[in-house]
Amino acid sequence: MGGQITRNTFCDSLNGPFPAASHRCHHKPKRCLPIQPCGSLSSFPLLFHPSTKGSQIVMDMSQRTVKRQASFCNAITFSNRPIAVYEQVRLKITKKQCCWSGALRLGFTSKDPSRINPDTLPKYACPDLVSQSGFWAKALPEELSNEGNVISFWVDKRGRVFYRINDSSPVLFFSGVHVAEPFWALIDVYGLTRGVQLLDSEMVPLDCLRPRSFAAAHRASIQRNSDDPRLSISLCDLSLQQQEISSSCHVPQNSQNSQQCSLLPSHLDTDLHFHSMHGIHVTVLDKHTMARLDHRGDERTLVFTSRPMRCSETVFVKVKAGVTRPGCLSYGVTSCDPATLRPSDLPSNPESLVDRKEFWAMCRVAVPLHSGDILGFVVNAEGEVIMSHNGVSAGMQLCVDNSRPLWMFYGLHGAITQLRILGSSLHPDLRGPSVPSSPSCTPNTPIMFCSGNTESNLNNPMNINLNSSTTPSSPFSSHPESPTFPSCSWSDECTICYENVVDTVLYACGHMCLCYACGLKLKKMANACCPICRRTIKDIIKTYRST
Repeated sequence: MGGQITRNTFCDSLNGPFPAASHRCHHKPKRCLPIQPCGSLSSFPLLFHPSTKGSQIVMDMSQRTVKRQASFCNAITFSNRPIAVYEQVRLKITKKQCCWSGALRLGFTSKDPSRINPDTLPKYACPDLVSQSGFWAKALPEELSNEGNVISFWVDKRGRVFYRINDSSPVLFFSGVHVAEPFWALIDVYGLTRGVQLLDSEMVPLDCLRPRSFAAAHRASIQRNSDDPRLSISLCDLSLQQQEISSSCHVPQNSQNSQQCSLLPSHLDTDLHFHSMHGIHVTVLDKHTMARLDHRGDERTLVFTSRPMRCSETVFVKVKAGVTRPGCLSYGVTSCDPATLRPSDLPSNPESLVDRKEFWAMCRVAVPLHSGDILGFVVNAEGEVIMSHNGVSAGMQLCVDNSRPLWMFYGLHGAITQLRILGSSLHPDLRGPSVPSSPSCTPNTPIMFCSGNTESNLNNPMNINLNSSTTPSSPFSSHPESPTFPSCSWSDECTICYENVVDTVLYACGHMCLCYACGLKLKKMANACCPICRRTIKDIIKTYRST
């Protein structure tokens, strides 16, 4: 059966004058229109409500397209008229912004939007509006909220809400809508979803009147993927299990997005995304999101950026990890264009890539990562790769040759299930010299692979007596970053033992001041640093004279 719609309600929803006694119209059957049959559409076009909308909503003149102009919330909108039972509200996603969590919230309300003061609208439809009487809404799964997707949702005569994506089978969304009274569509342009367009409404076709339940659709998707033993990314793993259990959306997403506001720049470029070339044990969810597949054994999970990094460009990524244990992420840069690679070229052990003719440098994030953590990576003009973790700088991690184009790459390990590129930001002020990296101000030394192998069989500890000119400095003192040091005179004698000939280069500073034996012992010491410039020793490289 259809909902009862009063003449005054129709007039109010279309911005007509309010009769003095219009608030009593629902209690006067003699003033109500006959109940519409389920298969009939209103003669009025379905548009967005022109005045009752969130403070961040910008609407076009046709009232069919809305866009959130800033932030991730304050973007609640409504339909301009009541919706009929079995009438499909059809939306096309026109803009996606990948730096947020959560996506479009869809639902219905029995409150006439014309009677709602826009200034009283809360930031979020979920949980703020749905906690009030007469509002029903739920979050659309993030992975279904891609640009170009057409989402249709409707209510049946039992108050159950269904949705479908493009021409897919309908899925039970939630239930409990009161269909005995007029109800309007509620659309919250939230999080990942930046803009939507309202298409012409249609009645539900006959083949959709008996849609599968959400759980049945979920089980079917698992069954389709059961032939692939590597596949662990399922609808359940993508937070859809929570959608089945709860009739309201995931509340912590609001606080997560609020936190991201303070961790990210005010403007992010979204042209940087993942390259189509990736390891065989990851899959593409969208161009900004990669997911790791379950594989028992060696995993090939390398992913690349779509283009080289610009100088002083910070790329922000967000990780998603399992709830039981933290995950691990490896990262690095390479001069190899991913387009020249094949999936079979990407090994399970990224360290073996250093044997290739291209430049490869990599290390691992030293701290455990949890879901929602945001990492920033920048290569400055000095070739220093600097990382930040949740807005806190972790200092220089690598020194690389930035005289050629460098692509960033990542490896997903352990409990890491997804990696998303939130965007990038170019900061010209970062082009200057960075803060000197001393042992007392750098984080745990990362595992870095960039040069030849080193020996590790020297177990004897060694005491080094250095004069004041070579004593490691405090983190508050400043020293030149240049490979030259004014008080140092070059010689062929090792600056530690003063016996052997200098035959070893220190990486990453490039100083050649030690013999290989002293270099190995120095590298094994905690907080090992160069005796000349006091920069952290990442590795040592033995050299050979031509004569």
